[in-house]
Amino acid sequence: MEFTAEQIAGLLNGEIEGNPETIVNKLSKIEEGESKSLSFLANLTYEEYLYTTDASIVIVNKDLNLSSSIKDTCTLIRVDDAYQSFTKLLETYNQEKTNKKGIEKQTFISESATIGNDIYVGAFAYISDNAIIGNNVKIYPQTFIGDKVKIGDNTILFSGVKIYHECVIGKDCIIHAGAVIGSDGFGFAPNDNNSYDKIPQIGNVIIEDDVEIGPNNCIDRATMGSTIIKKGVKTDNLVHIAHNVVVGENTVLAGQTGISGSSKIGKNCMTGGQVGITGHITVGDNVKIAGQSGVSKNIKNDQVLQGSPAFTYKDYMKSYAYFKNLPSIIARINKLEKNNN
Repeated sequence: MEFTAEQIAGLLNGEIEGNPETIVNKLSKIEEGESKSLSFLANLTYEEYLYTTDASIVIVNKDLNLSSSIKDTCTLIRVDDAYQSFTKLLETYNQEKTNKKGIEKQTFISESATIGNDIYVGAFAYISDNAIIGNNVKIYPQTFIGDKVKIGDNTILFSGVKIYHECVIGKDCIIHAGAVIGSDGFGFAPNDNNSYDKIPQIGNVIIEDDVEIGPNNCIDRATMGSTIIKKGVKTDNLVHIAHNVVVGENTVLAGQTGISGSSKIGKNCMTGGQVGITGHITVGDNVKIAGQSGVSKNIKNDQVLQGSPAFTYKDYMKSYAYFKNLPSIIARINKLEKNNN
């Protein structure tokens, strides 16, 4: 698709410096800009590229003072916030790319399923009995939707997503390729034969509105009741959320975070990569946990944690100042003991 500078400025409420008829049909980084590409400058570290780029249109802040002349082939669009404006364009561009409709051949849709308007179902997708699919839902190829699953309007399921029976997905969600929603929780009881009996997992998973689940996430169904991912949660790649966990609104989980069964995570929390949270604990609201930390006890609101086992970031950094110097401290102690003898 092609757009003119005038069209883009109209969308962003921007001011044009240059040719309003300049045409672009692709996006680029400013340092890699080429003819007919659209770029932006928000970080002044990259300002030097503004004067050498071959990009045809560059979005910049209104208050940017040019220190040199740009190329005649480059048109500027000045906006209040270049980063936010470019993000808006990316969203528009992505919506156009994913705006598929229709049901492709070689799909299976149960006669008892309820299908909304303007949906897309890709090849080899399978929609089971009594599933309810909302309006404008996108179901990419090789996706499985189990019995009695409910999916809200405008949700996107990318290729290979598996949603087990009776799970509920809200509106405006994005679930990326390979994610498994509603597989059995890790429930086994030791028996007298030194083996394990499987505990039936009869609950489900509820994902509320505006949630984004990263590729290859696993969210286990509850033993009883529901595993709940609340509104606005975002998860990175390879996150595991175990049975009966509750993740609070607008919490963000980075890659390889693991949350054990029945733990409750508050709202507006953030975890770094490879964070582990043990089972049956409560993490309060607005908690930040640094990467590779291990959390094994209840955490109050507004804490910042690091370490394994995790403790407050401030205490961790004080301790680190000592234990990183342990070899030299031990050498000094040994020297003192030797002199005393």
